[in-house]
Amino acid sequence: MISGGLELVDDPINPDWILAGDPRARAKTWAVSQDRTTTHWLWDCTAGSFRWWFAVDETVHIVAGSVLVEIEGQEPMQLEVGNAAYFAAGKWSTWTVDEYVRKHAVLRIPVPRSLSMPARVFGRRKYAL
Repeated sequence: MISGGLELVDDPINPDWILAGDPRARAKTWAVSQDRTTTHWLWDCTAGSFRWWFAVDETVHIVAGSVLVEIEGQEPMQLEVGNAAYFAAGKWSTWTVDEYVRKHAVLRIPVPRSLSMPARVFGRRKYAL
């Protein structure tokens, strides 16, 4: 499946998280892994500043516009077209969008190490056959 031509739907940011402006977000899921631990999204947002909680691991790739992302204890990241970044679950961040940003995002539910090892071993055997 490819993400081109998707019709995004309103995906409002929690009003309590908005710090400045009137950011309007839209999103659409375009693929889900067979085990349902990973989803692929297209997301965009207009100008504004807001807090964001990463409930799951997220990898983003900016495809239009730019955004400044700040996470406590880390250097701020200015993400522009072509940039990618990884955000671990369990972190608050501040997103500042000057005009507009559009991203592809891969969201993954973290799996405890004790459960991921058997899955990796099974996967290697499956593909070795």
